[in-house]
Amino acid sequence: MTSADLVLPPTDQQTPTAALLQAPDAQALEMAIGDMHVLLEQHGYVVAVYPSGISPAHERRLYSVRSVLESDRIALVKVDLPPLGVAVLVRQLRQLSICDFSPGVVASAARLLTHYIHAGALLHSVTKFDRVPVDLRTHAKSWVPGSLFAVVAGPEPQLVRVGPKADPPTGPEFGTHLMTAKGQSQSEWVKETLAPAWQVQSIHESALPSESPAWWGTGKLVEFAAYLPDISVLYQLVASVRRENCHWCGMELIGDRCGFCSSPLPAAENRMHSAGVLSHGALAPPQS
Repeated sequence: MTSADLVLPPTDQQTPTAALLQAPDAQALEMAIGDMHVLLEQHGYVVAVYPSGISPAHERRLYSVRSVLESDRIALVKVDLPPLGVAVLVRQLRQLSICDFSPGVVASAARLLTHYIHAGALLHSVTKFDRVPVDLRTHAKSWVPGSLFAVVAGPEPQLVRVGPKADPPTGPEFGTHLMTAKGQSQSEWVKETLAPAWQVQSIHESALPSESPAWWGTGKLVEFAAYLPDISVLYQLVASVRRENCHWCGMELIGDRCGFCSSPLPAAENRMHSAGVLSHGALAPPQS
């Protein structure tokens, strides 16, 4: 992981923690190479998950370390989720890492699991928000004192203005927990309105990731992410997807792209439909 505040506490005593891959201004290249070498010696493989919003220099550092070590055992997985959603995803991958999945399956499972994380935020303004299309009328309303907006960045972008007659954004159709993180906002809308509407089974609180204000364009926000908490459900979801071997590096994968070398699965071999669908906490039968 590329930031310590994206490492959520483990869900149980078996869930491992995550190693921190620091930015160039915090650690010399030689030290970063040494740390990665130790991780490879200890664990055999490294799945490095990082958000799309990190600095270009930090991203180049990750590729430089892999290049210097000339290792095909390092997966660099770039995730286009809001910061709290990234933290939730990383913890899910940590849960799966102790299961009987190969490193290639764990790495490629990141793309699958993003479809089951409903990540968003309650914003007091969208004037500087550009992650989801915002029309001029909504921008104008954001200047009205007291305006609130509920934004869901994924899996399907949504933006609604919060009000007595407005419906909350559409949520997951399966059982989830809700992680929340408050910025400079005193609103309880996420807990009092969104959580009941989404029928979440439990609400948890976390510190707001340091990258969140920049990602959402404002510090006056409450970030949230609904996610699958149960490792047995995560396991069933990943295990239900057809596995292939990468034609380039030989690693096992699910989906249409290798998590280690990023090579796409040839079209003739790509027999996997999009991820199995969860509905009200149950898996749909795998499709052939």
